[in-house]
Amino acid sequence: MATQQERAAALRFIVCLGIVSLFADMTYEGAASIVGPFLKDLGASGAQVGIIAGFGEMVAASLRYFSGRFVDRTRAYWGMAILGYFMNVVVVPAMAFAGNWQMAALLIVVERTGKSLRGPARDVLLSEATGKIGHGWGFGIHAAMDQTGAVLGPLLMADAVMRTHHFGPAYLRLAFPAAGALIALLVGRAIYPNAGRAAPKQIEQKSLPRVFWLYTAAGGVLACGFVDFALLSFHFQDAQLARQAVIPLLFSAAMGLNGLTALFLGKLFDRYGIAVLSFGILISLLALPLGFLGGTAAAVASVACWATGMGAQDACLRSGIAQVVSMNKRGSAFGAFNGVYGIMWFLGSATMGLLYDHSTVALVIFGMVLQFAAAVMFFRLREPLAAAAAKQ
Repeated sequence: MATQQERAAALRFIVCLGIVSLFADMTYEGAASIVGPFLKDLGASGAQVGIIAGFGEMVAASLRYFSGRFVDRTRAYWGMAILGYFMNVVVVPAMAFAGNWQMAALLIVVERTGKSLRGPARDVLLSEATGKIGHGWGFGIHAAMDQTGAVLGPLLMADAVMRTHHFGPAYLRLAFPAAGALIALLVGRAIYPNAGRAAPKQIEQKSLPRVFWLYTAAGGVLACGFVDFALLSFHFQDAQLARQAVIPLLFSAAMGLNGLTALFLGKLFDRYGIAVLSFGILISLLALPLGFLGGTAAAVASVACWATGMGAQDACLRSGIAQVVSMNKRGSAFGAFNGVYGIMWFLGSATMGLLYDHSTVALVIFGMVLQFAAAVMFFRLREPLAAAAAKQ
């Protein structure tokens, strides 16, 4: 049991990394809020948008498997994180100079690669601290700060689009928060040089437990059925459900709700376990019929459901892994989970993109069935996860 002093120090460290993620999400989510219509303006089709978005996530998540194993062996958490955040400074502003959708797609994949390098390292550092105040609450606090940036980034983009009536030039503004994330990380490294070096208090595992792989399978099913906002916003513009400048505002509102639900559901996770994630998934699956089959009001409601589902994932998915995997294997665990998640996200996004060009009803059914199956899978894992956590 952590002392009050240890809990206070852990909370300060979580807030420190939260500031890094605030700036980073201003960059990434600002870019993501307009990427669908931006690609459309460059000539991409709905299927191509779905494939690009899904492939970017697949590359990012697949590489996390290797970067996670690397940091487990080397404990180079800070070095990998710094490299990943540095890539944002270079790549995201370059989107402003993409002359065709192919070049934009390449830059999207490179940006996702940067995230794959920093993700496992940052999550291991976070999980060490969240273990002292409660994984759900700790990851919830981080997600809330993360999503604060995700609110500000799209607002920055909305202002830029309203001023220029073009999507491309807006990306230049993201150079500033990208640099802010890197600077904040370097400051954090200077203040907390020993983070990630503490002797583990848990029993070191020789391999990842069976329950982790069952958990990963459920995460893969969830990823396959979860719609990407790029495709959702593509539909909003294609069906004329929202004006250009309104789309990043919707995304900004979604990120705000995402952060609030992550805080709330993270606290509930520490008390009720993984069943909280199943509840969030049942809400998120409603985004599909509302967004693709309804009108303007339904589109707004779909964004709210989508954001709630994202908040549940942000608060619960990493927390579940941290509960059952020891520190010496967490880099590999976060990397493997995200590898499967990303590949399945790609398959789901590509499938939904192809279905969109032929039948939105089929798209909705596809996503809802898979999300419901994931909710059932996670709910059935609540007792095995609790038993595995008790052994740590």
